[in-house]
Amino acid sequence: MLDANLKTQLKAYLEKVVLPIELVASLDDRAASVEMLGLLQEIASLSSRITVIERRGDDERKPSFRINRIGTDIGVRFAGIPLGHEFTSLVLALLQVGGHPSKEAADVIEQVKNLDGDFYFETYFQLSCHSCPDVVQALNLMAVLNPKIRHVAIDGSLFQDEVKERQVMAVPNIFLNGKPFAQGRMELPEILAKIDTGAIAREAVKLDAKGTFDVLIVGGGPAGAAAAVYAARKGIVTGIAAERFGGQVLDTMGIENYISIKETDGPHFATALEQHVKAYEVDLMNLQRAESLMSRDDLIEVKLKSGATLKSRTVILATGARWRNMNVPGETEYRNKGVTYCPHCDGPLFKGKRVAVIGGGNSGVEAAIDLAGLVSHVTLLEFATELRADAVLQRKLNSLPNVTVIKNAQTTEVIGDGKKVQGLIYKDRAAEAVHTLPLEGVFVQIGLLPNTDWLKGTVELSKHGEIVVDSHGRTNVPGVFAAGDATTTPFKQIVIAAGEGSKAALSAFDYLIRMTTPVA
Repeated sequence: MLDANLKTQLKAYLEKVVLPIELVASLDDRAASVEMLGLLQEIASLSSRITVIERRGDDERKPSFRINRIGTDIGVRFAGIPLGHEFTSLVLALLQVGGHPSKEAADVIEQVKNLDGDFYFETYFQLSCHSCPDVVQALNLMAVLNPKIRHVAIDGSLFQDEVKERQVMAVPNIFLNGKPFAQGRMELPEILAKIDTGAIAREAVKLDAKGTFDVLIVGGGPAGAAAAVYAARKGIVTGIAAERFGGQVLDTMGIENYISIKETDGPHFATALEQHVKAYEVDLMNLQRAESLMSRDDLIEVKLKSGATLKSRTVILATGARWRNMNVPGETEYRNKGVTYCPHCDGPLFKGKRVAVIGGGNSGVEAAIDLAGLVSHVTLLEFATELRADAVLQRKLNSLPNVTVIKNAQTTEVIGDGKKVQGLIYKDRAAEAVHTLPLEGVFVQIGLLPNTDWLKGTVELSKHGEIVVDSHGRTNVPGVFAAGDATTTPFKQIVIAAGEGSKAALSAFDYLIRMTTPVA
Protein backbone atom coordinates (compact mmCIF):
# COMPACT_ATOMS: atom_id res chain seq x y z
CA MET A 1 0.00 0.00 0.00
CA LEU A 2 2.89 2.37 0.82
CA ASP A 3 5.51 2.91 -1.86
CA ALA A 4 9.21 2.40 -1.15
CA ASN A 5 10.01 6.09 -0.65
CA LEU A 6 7.12 6.60 1.76
CA LYS A 7 8.12 3.49 3.70
CA THR A 8 11.66 4.80 4.06
CA GLN A 9 10.44 8.15 5.34
CA LEU A 10 7.93 6.56 7.70
CA LYS A 11 10.55 4.17 9.12
CA ALA A 12 12.75 7.18 9.96
CA TYR A 13 9.84 8.90 11.73
CA LEU A 14 8.92 5.77 13.69
CA GLU A 15 12.38 5.69 15.22
CA LYS A 16 11.06 8.52 17.41
CA VAL A 17 8.53 6.14 19.00
CA VAL A 18 9.97 5.50 22.48
CA LEU A 19 7.10 3.63 24.17
CA PRO A 20 5.52 0.40 22.92
CA ILE A 21 2.19 0.85 21.14
CA GLU A 22 -0.37 -1.53 19.67
CA LEU A 23 -2.65 -1.07 16.71
CA VAL A 24 -5.92 -2.73 17.69
CA ALA A 25 -7.89 -3.37 14.50
CA SER A 26 -11.67 -3.87 14.55
CA LEU A 27 -12.46 -5.80 11.38
CA ASP A 28 -15.28 -7.27 9.33
CA ASP A 29 -15.31 -9.05 5.98
CA ARG A 30 -15.41 -5.98 3.76
CA ALA A 31 -12.58 -5.10 1.39
CA ALA A 32 -11.92 -1.93 3.35
CA SER A 33 -11.05 -4.01 6.42
CA VAL A 34 -8.55 -6.03 4.42
CA GLU A 35 -7.03 -2.84 3.06
CA MET A 36 -6.81 -1.24 6.51
CA LEU A 37 -5.24 -4.34 8.06
CA GLY A 38 -2.65 -4.38 5.29
CA LEU A 39 -1.72 -0.78 6.08
CA LEU A 40 -1.38 -1.51 9.80
CA GLN A 41 0.80 -4.54 9.16
CA GLU A 42 3.06 -2.49 6.91
CA ILE A 43 3.41 0.14 9.64
CA ALA A 44 4.19 -2.49 12.29
CA SER A 45 6.88 -4.01 10.05
CA LEU A 46 8.79 -0.72 10.22
CA SER A 47 9.16 -0.56 14.03
CA SER A 48 9.90 -3.15 16.70
CA ARG A 49 7.83 -1.09 19.16
CA ILE A 50 4.58 -1.51 17.21
CA THR A 51 2.35 -4.58 17.18
CA VAL A 52 -0.98 -5.33 15.51
CA ILE A 53 -3.93 -6.98 17.25
CA GLU A 54 -6.95 -8.16 15.23
CA ARG A 55 -10.46 -8.16 16.66
CA ARG A 56 -13.75 -9.25 15.15
CA GLY A 57 -17.20 -9.13 16.67
CA ASP A 58 -16.51 -6.19 19.01
CA ASP A 59 -18.76 -3.13 19.27
CA GLU A 60 -16.44 -0.69 17.50
CA ARG A 61 -16.98 0.78 14.04
CA LYS A 62 -15.61 -1.47 11.32
CA PRO A 63 -13.15 -1.01 9.84
CA SER A 64 -11.43 1.04 12.53
CA PHE A 65 -8.31 0.84 14.65
CA ARG A 66 -7.08 2.27 17.92
CA ILE A 67 -3.50 3.38 18.44
CA ASN A 68 -2.98 2.43 22.06
CA ARG A 69 -0.08 3.02 24.45
CA ILE A 70 0.37 -0.40 26.00
CA GLY A 71 -0.58 -0.59 29.66
CA THR A 72 -2.43 2.73 29.66
CA ASP A 73 -5.74 4.29 28.59
CA ILE A 74 -3.91 6.69 26.25
CA GLY A 75 -4.79 6.36 22.60
CA VAL A 76 -6.81 7.56 19.62
CA ARG A 77 -9.03 5.82 17.08
CA PHE A 78 -9.35 6.13 13.31
CA ALA A 79 -12.51 4.78 11.68
CA GLY A 80 -11.38 4.24 8.13
CA ILE A 81 -8.06 4.31 6.32
CA PRO A 82 -6.25 7.61 7.02
CA LEU A 83 -4.35 8.18 3.82
CA GLY A 84 -4.52 11.28 1.61
CA HIS A 85 -4.48 14.48 3.66
CA GLU A 86 -4.93 12.43 6.85
CA PHE A 87 -1.73 10.43 6.51
CA THR A 88 0.13 13.13 8.42
CA SER A 89 -2.51 12.85 11.16
CA LEU A 90 -1.80 9.12 11.35
CA VAL A 91 1.97 9.62 11.60
CA LEU A 92 1.62 12.27 14.31
CA ALA A 93 -0.76 10.04 16.28
CA LEU A 94 1.72 7.16 16.13
CA LEU A 95 4.52 9.40 17.40
CA GLN A 96 2.53 11.10 20.13
CA VAL A 97 0.92 7.93 21.49
CA GLY A 98 4.41 6.44 21.30
CA GLY A 99 5.78 9.08 23.65
CA HIS A 100 7.27 11.62 21.24
CA PRO A 101 6.58 15.12 22.65
CA SER A 102 4.37 17.59 20.83
CA LYS A 103 5.73 20.90 19.59
CA GLU A 104 2.59 22.68 20.82
CA ALA A 105 3.19 25.62 23.18
CA ALA A 106 3.79 24.64 26.81
CA ASP A 107 0.92 26.75 28.14
CA VAL A 108 -1.53 25.17 25.69
CA ILE A 109 -0.38 21.67 26.66
CA GLU A 110 -0.85 22.53 30.31
CA GLN A 111 -4.32 23.89 29.61
CA VAL A 112 -5.33 20.61 27.94
CA LYS A 113 -3.96 18.55 30.81
CA ASN A 114 -5.95 20.59 33.32
CA LEU A 115 -9.32 20.14 31.60
CA ASP A 116 -11.78 18.42 33.89
CA GLY A 117 -14.74 16.41 32.67
CA ASP A 118 -15.48 13.60 30.24
CA PHE A 119 -15.06 14.56 26.60
CA TYR A 120 -15.83 12.15 23.78
CA PHE A 121 -15.13 13.75 20.41
CA GLU A 122 -16.08 12.33 17.01
CA THR A 123 -14.80 14.05 13.88
CA TYR A 124 -16.12 13.30 10.41
CA PHE A 125 -13.56 13.95 7.68
CA GLN A 126 -12.92 13.33 4.00
CA LEU A 127 -9.55 12.25 2.64
CA SER A 128 -9.73 15.06 0.07
CA CYS A 129 -10.37 17.73 2.74
CA HIS A 130 -7.38 19.97 3.40
CA SER A 131 -9.12 21.60 6.37
CA CYS A 132 -9.78 18.35 8.25
CA PRO A 133 -6.25 17.41 9.40
CA ASP A 134 -5.96 20.46 11.67
CA VAL A 135 -9.05 19.36 13.59
CA VAL A 136 -8.12 15.67 13.68
CA GLN A 137 -4.59 16.40 14.86
CA ALA A 138 -5.71 18.85 17.54
CA LEU A 139 -8.25 16.46 19.03
CA ASN A 140 -5.85 13.51 18.80
CA LEU A 141 -3.25 15.47 20.76
CA MET A 142 -5.84 16.37 23.39
CA ALA A 143 -6.70 12.68 23.78
CA VAL A 144 -3.02 11.82 24.22
CA LEU A 145 -2.44 14.56 26.81
CA ASN A 146 -5.57 14.02 28.92
CA PRO A 147 -7.02 10.53 29.64
CA LYS A 148 -10.47 12.11 30.21
CA ILE A 149 -10.57 13.04 26.51
CA ARG A 150 -11.33 10.46 23.80
CA HIS A 151 -11.35 11.01 20.06
CA VAL A 152 -12.29 9.02 16.99
CA ALA A 153 -11.70 10.37 13.48
CA ILE A 154 -14.29 8.98 11.03
CA ASP A 155 -13.96 8.82 7.25
CA GLY A 156 -17.40 9.91 6.10
CA SER A 157 -17.01 8.10 2.77
CA LEU A 158 -16.82 4.73 4.54
CA PHE A 159 -19.62 5.39 7.02
CA GLN A 160 -22.35 6.79 4.81
CA ASP A 161 -25.17 5.55 7.06
CA GLU A 162 -23.82 7.61 9.95
CA VAL A 163 -23.30 10.61 7.70
CA LYS A 164 -26.91 10.38 6.55
CA GLU A 165 -28.33 9.78 10.03
CA ARG A 166 -26.40 12.66 11.58
CA GLN A 167 -26.97 14.87 8.52
CA VAL A 168 -23.27 15.54 8.04
CA MET A 169 -23.10 17.63 4.87
CA ALA A 170 -19.84 19.50 5.45
CA VAL A 171 -16.48 18.53 6.88
CA PRO A 172 -14.73 18.67 9.23
CA ASN A 173 -17.76 18.10 11.44
CA ILE A 174 -17.24 17.56 15.17
CA PHE A 175 -19.55 15.96 17.71
CA LEU A 176 -18.94 16.15 21.46
CA ASN A 177 -20.60 13.58 23.70
CA GLY A 178 -22.99 12.71 20.90
CA LYS A 179 -24.11 16.28 20.14
CA PRO A 180 -23.01 18.72 17.39
CA PHE A 181 -20.02 20.75 18.58
CA ALA A 182 -18.47 22.60 15.64
CA GLN A 183 -17.96 22.59 11.88
CA GLY A 184 -15.07 23.79 9.76
CA ARG A 185 -11.36 24.24 10.28
CA MET A 186 -10.36 24.78 13.90
CA GLU A 187 -7.03 24.91 15.66
CA LEU A 188 -6.33 23.62 19.15
CA PRO A 189 -6.68 27.01 20.90
CA GLU A 190 -10.09 27.50 19.23
CA ILE A 191 -11.32 24.14 20.47
CA LEU A 192 -10.03 24.89 23.94
CA ALA A 193 -11.78 28.26 23.96
CA LYS A 194 -15.12 26.52 23.31
CA ILE A 195 -14.79 24.06 26.18
CA ASP A 196 -12.63 26.06 28.61
CA THR A 197 -14.89 29.08 29.14
CA GLY A 198 -12.36 30.97 31.22
CA ALA A 199 -9.64 30.83 28.56
CA ILE A 200 -10.79 33.93 26.65
CA ALA A 201 -10.88 36.10 29.77
CA ARG A 202 -7.44 34.92 30.86
CA GLU A 203 -6.01 35.64 27.42
CA ALA A 204 -7.60 39.11 27.37
CA VAL A 205 -5.82 40.01 30.60
CA LYS A 206 -2.48 39.00 29.05
CA LEU A 207 -3.15 41.04 25.91
CA ASP A 208 -4.18 44.12 27.87
CA ALA A 209 -0.87 44.01 29.69
CA LYS A 210 1.20 44.25 26.51
CA GLY A 211 3.20 47.40 25.85
CA THR A 212 2.89 49.75 22.90
CA PHE A 213 3.80 48.41 19.46
CA ASP A 214 5.52 50.45 16.79
CA VAL A 215 3.60 48.54 14.11
CA LEU A 216 0.50 46.45 14.82
CA ILE A 217 -0.76 44.39 11.90
CA VAL A 218 -4.40 43.28 11.94
CA GLY A 219 -4.72 40.16 9.81
CA GLY A 220 -2.49 37.16 9.21
CA GLY A 221 -2.76 36.34 5.52
CA PRO A 222 -0.01 36.92 2.93
CA ALA A 223 -0.31 40.71 3.24
CA GLY A 224 -0.12 40.65 7.03
CA ALA A 225 2.73 38.14 7.11
CA ALA A 226 4.79 40.10 4.59
CA ALA A 227 4.17 43.33 6.52
CA ALA A 228 5.36 41.66 9.73
CA VAL A 229 8.58 40.39 8.17
CA TYR A 230 9.41 43.76 6.63
CA ALA A 231 8.59 45.67 9.80
CA ALA A 232 10.53 43.31 12.10
CA ARG A 233 13.59 43.53 9.85
CA LYS A 234 13.64 47.26 10.59
CA GLY A 235 14.14 46.47 14.27
CA ILE A 236 10.89 48.03 15.46
CA VAL A 237 8.37 46.49 17.88
CA THR A 238 6.02 44.48 15.70
CA GLY A 239 2.84 42.56 16.47
CA ILE A 240 0.19 40.67 14.51
CA ALA A 241 -3.38 40.20 15.72
CA ALA A 242 -4.99 37.63 13.43
CA GLU A 243 -8.41 36.02 13.60
CA ARG A 244 -6.94 33.01 11.79
CA PHE A 245 -3.29 33.10 10.79
CA GLY A 246 -3.02 32.18 7.11
CA GLY A 247 -6.39 33.72 6.34
CA GLN A 248 -8.14 32.83 3.12
CA VAL A 249 -5.03 30.96 1.93
CA LEU A 250 -5.97 28.13 4.31
CA ASP A 251 -9.05 27.48 2.16
CA THR A 252 -7.11 27.48 -1.12
CA MET A 253 -6.29 24.08 -2.55
CA GLY A 254 -3.84 24.66 -5.39
CA ILE A 255 -1.37 27.54 -5.71
CA GLU A 256 0.52 27.51 -9.00
CA ASN A 257 1.18 31.20 -9.69
CA TYR A 258 3.29 32.39 -6.74
CA ILE A 259 6.58 33.29 -8.33
CA SER A 260 9.50 30.97 -7.40
CA ILE A 261 7.14 28.29 -6.02
CA LYS A 262 6.00 26.15 -8.94
CA GLU A 263 3.23 24.39 -7.06
CA THR A 264 1.94 24.14 -3.49
CA ASP A 265 -1.34 24.17 -1.57
CA GLY A 266 -2.85 26.67 0.83
CA PRO A 267 -2.17 24.95 4.17
CA HIS A 268 1.50 24.34 3.31
CA PHE A 269 1.86 27.91 2.08
CA ALA A 270 0.28 29.24 5.31
CA THR A 271 2.66 27.12 7.39
CA ALA A 272 5.59 28.60 5.49
CA LEU A 273 4.26 32.11 6.12
CA GLU A 274 4.03 31.44 9.85
CA GLN A 275 7.52 29.94 10.02
CA HIS A 276 8.94 32.97 8.22
CA VAL A 277 7.20 35.39 10.57
CA LYS A 278 8.32 33.46 13.64
CA ALA A 279 11.93 33.68 12.46
CA TYR A 280 11.80 37.34 13.55
CA GLU A 281 10.83 39.07 16.78
CA VAL A 282 7.14 39.34 16.01
CA ASP A 283 4.48 39.06 18.70
CA LEU A 284 2.01 36.75 16.97
CA MET A 285 -1.43 36.90 18.60
CA ASN A 286 -3.56 34.35 16.78
CA LEU A 287 -7.33 33.75 17.10
CA GLN A 288 -7.92 37.42 17.91
CA ARG A 289 -10.77 39.20 16.14
CA ALA A 290 -10.62 42.99 15.91
CA GLU A 291 -13.83 44.89 16.67
CA SER A 292 -12.97 48.58 16.57
CA LEU A 293 -10.22 51.05 15.69
CA MET A 294 -9.64 54.38 17.43
CA SER A 295 -6.99 57.08 17.14
CA ARG A 296 -6.09 58.67 20.46
CA ASP A 297 -3.30 61.27 20.83
CA ASP A 298 -0.23 59.76 19.15
CA LEU A 299 -1.46 56.19 19.50
CA ILE A 300 -3.93 53.98 17.69
CA GLU A 301 -5.99 51.51 19.68
CA VAL A 302 -7.45 48.26 18.38
CA LYS A 303 -10.13 46.68 20.55
CA LEU A 304 -10.50 42.91 20.25
CA LYS A 305 -13.60 40.75 20.60
CA SER A 306 -12.13 39.28 23.79
CA GLY A 307 -12.35 42.74 25.39
CA ALA A 308 -8.61 43.41 25.28
CA THR A 309 -7.18 46.56 23.75
CA LEU A 310 -3.87 46.75 21.88
CA LYS A 311 -1.99 50.04 21.41
CA SER A 312 0.39 50.96 18.62
CA ARG A 313 2.03 53.94 16.97
CA THR A 314 0.99 52.68 13.56
CA VAL A 315 -1.47 50.06 12.34
CA ILE A 316 -1.55 48.05 9.12
CA LEU A 317 -4.98 46.69 8.22
CA ALA A 318 -4.65 43.39 6.33
CA THR A 319 -7.95 41.72 7.18
CA GLY A 320 -8.47 40.06 3.79
CA ALA A 321 -11.78 38.86 2.43
CA ARG A 322 -14.33 36.08 2.83
CA TRP A 323 -16.63 34.14 0.53
CA ARG A 324 -19.52 36.20 -0.77
CA ASN A 325 -23.00 34.93 0.13
CA MET A 326 -25.91 34.79 -2.31
CA ASN A 327 -28.12 36.50 0.29
CA VAL A 328 -31.23 34.64 -0.79
CA PRO A 329 -33.86 32.89 1.35
CA GLY A 330 -32.73 29.45 2.51
CA GLU A 331 -28.99 30.04 2.15
CA THR A 332 -28.36 30.62 5.85
CA GLU A 333 -30.90 28.01 6.96
CA TYR A 334 -29.25 25.28 4.87
CA ARG A 335 -25.60 26.27 5.31
CA ASN A 336 -23.66 23.04 5.93
CA LYS A 337 -26.90 21.18 5.25
CA GLY A 338 -26.39 21.22 1.50
CA VAL A 339 -25.20 24.79 0.98
CA THR A 340 -21.41 24.86 1.04
CA TYR A 341 -18.47 26.91 -0.18
CA CYS A 342 -15.66 24.34 -0.47
CA PRO A 343 -15.89 21.77 -3.29
CA HIS A 344 -12.59 20.14 -2.28
CA CYS A 345 -13.68 19.56 1.32
CA ASP A 346 -17.34 18.71 0.88
CA GLY A 347 -17.56 17.36 -2.67
CA PRO A 348 -17.17 13.68 -1.67
CA LEU A 349 -20.21 13.98 0.61
CA PHE A 350 -22.34 14.49 -2.50
CA LYS A 351 -21.10 11.46 -4.43
CA GLY A 352 -23.76 10.30 -6.86
CA LYS A 353 -26.03 13.25 -6.11
CA ARG A 354 -27.19 16.31 -8.06
CA VAL A 355 -25.55 19.63 -7.25
CA ALA A 356 -25.42 23.20 -8.48
CA VAL A 357 -22.45 25.55 -8.65
CA ILE A 358 -23.30 29.24 -8.43
CA GLY A 359 -20.80 31.41 -10.31
CA GLY A 360 -19.10 31.27 -13.69
CA GLY A 361 -15.68 32.70 -12.86
CA ASN A 362 -12.54 30.61 -12.54
CA SER A 363 -13.49 29.37 -9.06
CA GLY A 364 -16.97 28.33 -10.14
CA VAL A 365 -15.88 26.56 -13.31
CA GLU A 366 -13.02 24.79 -11.51
CA ALA A 367 -15.49 23.65 -8.84
CA ALA A 368 -17.89 22.31 -11.48
CA ILE A 369 -15.07 20.41 -13.21
CA ASP A 370 -13.92 18.85 -9.92
CA LEU A 371 -17.43 17.93 -8.83
CA ALA A 372 -18.32 16.37 -12.18
CA GLY A 373 -16.01 13.47 -11.36
CA LEU A 374 -17.86 12.77 -8.11
CA VAL A 375 -21.54 13.62 -8.46
CA SER A 376 -24.22 12.42 -10.86
CA HIS A 377 -24.85 15.85 -12.37
CA VAL A 378 -23.64 19.44 -12.03
CA THR A 379 -25.66 22.49 -13.02
CA LEU A 380 -23.60 25.68 -13.20
CA LEU A 381 -25.63 28.90 -12.94
CA GLU A 382 -24.09 32.21 -14.02
CA PHE A 383 -25.80 35.56 -13.48
CA ALA A 384 -24.19 37.20 -16.53
CA THR A 385 -24.82 36.34 -20.17
CA GLU A 386 -21.36 34.75 -20.52
CA LEU A 387 -18.99 32.82 -18.27
CA ARG A 388 -16.00 34.77 -16.96
CA ALA A 389 -13.61 31.85 -16.51
CA ASP A 390 -10.44 31.39 -18.55
CA ALA A 391 -10.98 29.86 -21.99
CA VAL A 392 -9.03 26.69 -21.16
CA LEU A 393 -11.34 26.03 -18.19
CA GLN A 394 -14.46 26.64 -20.26
CA ARG A 395 -13.29 24.16 -22.90
CA LYS A 396 -12.78 21.51 -20.24
CA LEU A 397 -16.18 22.26 -18.70
CA ASN A 398 -17.97 22.01 -22.01
CA SER A 399 -16.39 18.61 -22.66
CA LEU A 400 -18.01 17.02 -19.61
CA PRO A 401 -21.19 15.02 -20.29
CA ASN A 402 -22.78 15.47 -16.85
CA VAL A 403 -22.56 19.26 -16.68
CA THR A 404 -25.27 21.74 -17.68
CA VAL A 405 -24.49 25.46 -17.92
CA ILE A 406 -27.31 27.97 -17.47
CA LYS A 407 -26.38 31.60 -18.17
CA ASN A 408 -28.33 34.75 -17.41
CA ALA A 409 -29.75 32.96 -14.35
CA GLN A 410 -30.48 34.61 -11.00
CA THR A 411 -30.71 32.27 -8.01
CA THR A 412 -33.63 33.49 -5.87
CA GLU A 413 -34.08 30.83 -3.17
CA VAL A 414 -32.67 27.61 -1.73
CA ILE A 415 -35.40 25.18 -0.76
CA GLY A 416 -35.43 22.09 1.47
CA ASP A 417 -37.35 20.02 3.99
CA GLY A 418 -36.05 21.88 7.04
CA LYS A 419 -33.15 19.46 7.48
CA LYS A 420 -31.37 19.43 4.13
CA VAL A 421 -31.39 21.03 0.69
CA GLN A 422 -33.84 19.69 -1.88
CA GLY A 423 -33.42 22.24 -4.64
CA LEU A 424 -33.14 25.86 -5.66
CA ILE A 425 -35.27 28.37 -7.53
CA TYR A 426 -33.78 30.57 -10.23
CA LYS A 427 -35.10 33.18 -12.64
CA ASP A 428 -34.28 33.28 -16.33
CA ARG A 429 -33.32 36.97 -16.57
CA ALA A 430 -34.08 37.14 -20.28
CA ALA A 431 -37.49 35.44 -20.32
CA GLU A 432 -38.42 36.44 -16.75
CA ALA A 433 -39.46 32.81 -16.21
CA VAL A 434 -38.99 31.13 -12.82
CA HIS A 435 -37.68 27.56 -12.60
CA THR A 436 -37.19 25.02 -9.81
CA LEU A 437 -34.09 22.84 -9.95
CA PRO A 438 -34.21 19.64 -7.85
CA LEU A 439 -30.83 18.83 -6.26
CA GLU A 440 -29.07 17.94 -3.02
CA GLY A 441 -26.16 20.40 -2.89
CA VAL A 442 -25.39 24.03 -3.69
CA PHE A 443 -21.75 25.17 -4.00
CA VAL A 444 -21.47 28.97 -3.84
CA GLN A 445 -18.54 30.44 -5.80
CA ILE A 446 -19.43 34.07 -6.50
CA GLY A 447 -16.41 35.97 -5.30
CA LEU A 448 -15.27 37.67 -2.14
CA LEU A 449 -16.28 40.38 0.34
CA PRO A 450 -13.67 42.44 2.24
CA ASN A 451 -13.57 41.92 6.02
CA THR A 452 -14.10 45.57 6.81
CA ASP A 453 -17.51 45.81 8.49
CA TRP A 454 -15.83 46.66 11.78
CA LEU A 455 -14.08 49.67 10.18
CA LYS A 456 -17.17 51.58 9.05
CA GLY A 457 -16.97 55.15 10.27
CA THR A 458 -13.24 55.02 11.08
CA VAL A 459 -11.41 54.75 7.75
CA GLU A 460 -12.62 55.61 4.27
CA LEU A 461 -14.24 52.67 2.47
CA SER A 462 -15.21 52.36 -1.17
CA LYS A 463 -18.76 51.59 -2.26
CA HIS A 464 -17.71 47.93 -2.29
CA GLY A 465 -16.51 48.10 1.31
CA GLU A 466 -12.81 48.09 0.42
CA ILE A 467 -10.33 50.23 2.37
CA VAL A 468 -9.31 53.17 0.20
CA VAL A 469 -5.51 53.38 -0.02
CA ASP A 470 -3.06 55.49 -1.98
CA SER A 471 0.07 54.35 -3.83
CA HIS A 472 1.91 53.95 -0.50
CA GLY A 473 -0.79 51.95 1.26
CA ARG A 474 -1.90 54.96 3.34
CA THR A 475 -5.52 55.33 4.45
CA ASN A 476 -7.19 58.66 5.24
CA VAL A 477 -6.29 58.22 8.94
CA PRO A 478 -2.72 59.25 9.84
CA GLY A 479 -0.66 56.28 10.96
CA VAL A 480 -3.13 53.74 9.60
CA PHE A 481 -2.11 51.76 6.52
CA ALA A 482 -3.76 48.88 4.69
CA ALA A 483 -2.83 46.09 2.29
CA GLY A 484 -4.19 43.02 0.54
CA ASP A 485 -7.65 41.87 -0.50
CA ALA A 486 -9.42 44.23 1.93
CA THR A 487 -8.20 47.29 0.00
CA THR A 488 -8.97 49.03 -3.28
CA THR A 489 -5.76 47.66 -4.81
CA PRO A 490 -6.86 45.81 -7.98
CA PHE A 491 -6.30 42.12 -8.75
CA LYS A 492 -6.78 40.00 -5.64
CA GLN A 493 -3.80 37.67 -5.86
CA ILE A 494 -1.49 36.20 -3.20
CA VAL A 495 1.64 37.62 -4.77
CA ILE A 496 0.08 41.08 -5.00
CA ALA A 497 -1.11 40.94 -1.38
CA ALA A 498 2.40 40.03 -0.23
CA GLY A 499 3.90 42.91 -2.17
CA GLU A 500 1.33 45.36 -0.86
CA GLY A 501 1.94 44.19 2.70
CA SER A 502 5.67 44.78 2.29
CA LYS A 503 4.99 48.24 0.89
CA ALA A 504 2.65 49.12 3.75
CA ALA A 505 5.30 48.11 6.30
CA LEU A 506 7.91 50.30 4.61
CA SER A 507 5.43 53.17 4.52
CA ALA A 508 4.66 52.69 8.22
CA PHE A 509 8.38 52.73 9.05
CA ASP A 510 8.83 55.91 7.01
CA TYR A 511 5.92 57.45 8.94
CA LEU A 512 7.47 56.47 12.27
CA ILE A 513 10.88 57.98 11.59
CA ARG A 514 9.19 61.28 10.71
CA MET A 515 7.12 61.42 13.90
CA THR A 516 8.14 63.86 16.61
CA THR A 517 7.95 60.97 19.12
CA PRO A 518 11.02 58.81 18.50
CA VAL A 519 10.66 55.14 17.66
CA ALA A 520 11.34 52.93 20.70
